[in-house]
Amino acid sequence: MADAHSIPPRFILHETEHWILNHHMASSLPGYLMLGSRQGAHSLADLPEAALAELGILLARVQKTLEQQLQPKWLYISRFGHEPGYPIHFHFIPVYDWVETLFWKDERYRALQVFGSLESAQTATDGAELTLFIWREFGESPTPPAIQGASIKDVTARLRLALK
Repeated sequence: MADAHSIPPRFILHETEHWILNHHMASSLPGYLMLGSRQGAHSLADLPEAALAELGILLARVQKTLEQQLQPKWLYISRFGHEPGYPIHFHFIPVYDWVETLFWKDERYRALQVFGSLESAQTATDGAELTLFIWREFGESPTPPAIQGASIKDVTARLRLALK
């Protein structure tokens, strides 16, 4: 997560006094968003009260907008990272049906299934496994999977309008 000056405008969806919402710049998964603090704070405890009050409203608003506009099967909202130089930020990771299908078809991720059969594992996967898949395949892979549905450009335009 970076400040608004280092995020290309095409990725920025919404800005407030304390927060910047943008499409994840390194992910090819449409709708993977980042909500980052404008302050250099690395902890919620270091943010001003106004930023904290705004955060709750924004988290709910972004979740509702993503669920209504993109209709993912699941939407993960998380805080990761501890890399110096990045302010506190939150990830909004949509998991579409087609993403989960790709996950189950990729044998490399079956190594994560330590217990039980594949049939029972398919109903018992968790957010950590799907998040790893999304990060690796849509973020780090030089050849990410083909996108099904709207492109990042189309999704960002749609979300930008919905968040006005």
